[in-house]
Amino acid sequence: MDVEKIRLQTPEESTFSLFMDDFKQLTKVRLAVSVVFSSIAGYFLAADSPVLIDVILLAFGGYFMVGASNAFNQVLEKDLDALMDRTKNRPLPSGRMSVQSAITIATILTVLGLLVLYTINTRTALFGGISIFLYVCVYTPLKTRTPLAVFVGAFPGAIPFMLGWVAYTDYFGIEPGVLFMIQFFWQFPHFWAIGWMLDEDYKRAGFKMLPSGHADNATAFQIVFYTLWMIVISVLPATVYTGSFNLSIMGAVVVGILGLIMLYFALQLMINKTNEAAKRLMFSSVGYITLVQIIYVIDKMIA
Repeated sequence: MDVEKIRLQTPEESTFSLFMDDFKQLTKVRLAVSVVFSSIAGYFLAADSPVLIDVILLAFGGYFMVGASNAFNQVLEKDLDALMDRTKNRPLPSGRMSVQSAITIATILTVLGLLVLYTINTRTALFGGISIFLYVCVYTPLKTRTPLAVFVGAFPGAIPFMLGWVAYTDYFGIEPGVLFMIQFFWQFPHFWAIGWMLDEDYKRAGFKMLPSGHADNATAFQIVFYTLWMIVISVLPATVYTGSFNLSIMGAVVVGILGLIMLYFALQLMINKTNEAAKRLMFSSVGYITLVQIIYVIDKMIA
C-alpha cells in the first residue's frame, strides 16, 4: 500500500513564501510583467540584430522600475488603501509589512533598475527615471485632487512600449514617439473602464479617477473618443509618416479590426452604462494591447 508523503514547510520556508507573496503584491507582479512585455515588444520592433543580454537587462530593469513605482505608490497610499475593499489586504494596510521595509525595497529596486537600464544606454535609464518620478511624485498625489491624474499617469504608463525601441537604438524620434502615443491613448479607455467598475470603492478613498467624476454618459463619451484616437494612431505606421516603424496593409487591417472590437465594447458601455459592460471593455483592452504588440512584431519579421 503506497503512503502519500506530505512535506511540511519549515518555519523559514513558510516565512520566505509569505514574504514573496507580499513582495509580488507590493510590486504588482502581473502589471510589472505586462510592462516588461511591452518593453520587449518595442525592442524587437526596433531590432535588426537583437542582443540577448540587452533583452535580459531590459526585462529585469523594467521590472525593477515598475516594481519600485508600485511600492512607493503603496507607501504613499497606505491609509487610503485600507479604506477600499480591493486594496485593504495589501501588505501595508493589512500590517503584514512595515512602511520602512516597503521603502527599503522600493529604494533598492529603484537603484538596481536605474543601474541595469544605464548598462544598456543612458537614454533608457533617463526615460526609466522619468517614468518613476512622474508616477510616484506627480500621478500618485494627484489621484485624490483631480481626474486629470489619469492624464498625467498616462505619460509614465506609455513609456514602456517606446523604451524598448530606445534601448536598442539609443535614439528618440518619430518611431518611439508613435509607440508612446499608441499606449498613451490606449490607457484612457482601459483605466476608465476599471474606474467605472470600482467607482464606489475609489470614492471611499477619495480617488478621482473618472473624467466627469461619475460613471455617466460624459465619462462613456470620453472613453469612446479616446478609443477612436487609439485606433487611428495604431494604424498610422501603415503610412509613410512613421520613419522606420512600418506596418503592412494586412497588418493594419488586423490591427484596425482589433481596434473596432474594442470600440464595440466602448460603445456598449456608453449604451448600457453597467459595470458588466465596463468589465468587458477592460478585458478587451488588455487583449487589444497585447495582440497589437505581437502583430507589430510578427509583421516586421515577415515583411
